[in-house]
Amino acid sequence: MSLLLLWLKAFHVIFMVTWFAGLFYLPRLFVYHATASDVIGRQRFALMERRLFGIMSIGAAGTVLFGGLLFGYGPWLSYLHAPWMHGKLTLVFFLLCYHLWLYLSMRRFAEGSNRHGQLYYRIANEVPSVLLVGIVVLAVAKPF
Repeated sequence: MSLLLLWLKAFHVIFMVTWFAGLFYLPRLFVYHATASDVIGRQRFALMERRLFGIMSIGAAGTVLFGGLLFGYGPWLSYLHAPWMHGKLTLVFFLLCYHLWLYLSMRRFAEGSNRHGQLYYRIANEVPSVLLVGIVVLAVAKPF
């Protein structure tokens, strides 16, 4: 395996970890934000959410960028035809949709128009875990 390919894989994983850290924590902030009753508390959560979303968006962009660059090198181009890769990319698409949903939820909190309680966000907090398991199993075990 070429040195460039190893560096691309390393940065792909580093950005993916950054992205997932935000995907796991932002809905948890929503849980706390949904129960905040004072103005200062709600403002503090809105600020924390906005800053975290910025960092996790950098992680998402880096993950997609370095993942895309991997297809241009070595055996990775042949992976585009592998069924496991189609599954992985489908799950990544759903992850990007979840990322967008988090953004829209964050905006609703910032505007004061959130309509959901903490239980809703506790359940939503499980989505990235399920997607992560699927993505890792497909990428590592390549079951089909």
